Amino acid sequence: MSQQASPRGTFLKIADAVKIRAEEDPDMTELPSVADLMRDYKVSRGVALRAFSVLQKDGVAEPVPGGRWRIVRPGERTDRRPLDVKIADIIRDEGLGVGAAFPSASALAARFGVSRPTVTKALDKLVAVGVLASGGQGKARTVRAVPSREERS
Repeated sequence: MSQQASPRGTFLKIADAVKIRAEEDPDMTELPSVADLMRDYKVSRGVALRAFSVLQKDGVAEPVPGGRWRIVRPGERTDRRPLDVKIADIIRDEGLGVGAAFPSASALAARFGVSRPTVTKALDKLVAVGVLASGGQGKARTVRAVPSREERS
């Protein structure tokens, strides 16, 4: 099949429409999901994903964990460090000492805007390197060691 009826390509038209929507709404931080684009524009998953790749190539959006896409605004700083590094910074920034109780996975998920399983994976990394001690199911994790910036980089 040729795309002569749509010389620019459907995915490019969708990318342009999403880009315009993002420009018109400065409070918009996240792009619609793939399922939303599929439903709204009556296209296949592949076409929706191609639209997202165009937006990424144009510097308008970037993927985030969980299959969503975040809008990239010019001049806006985004912390792109891994989640385990951000969580480890809590120990130093909040002055938690060795033996102090660490926030729950649910509290961290709300704080960073990610799912609880995503936080659990990051916490498991910190347990593996010896920064946190796992308290077991239903028990609070505790700080085992206070990381320095040099150790993490």
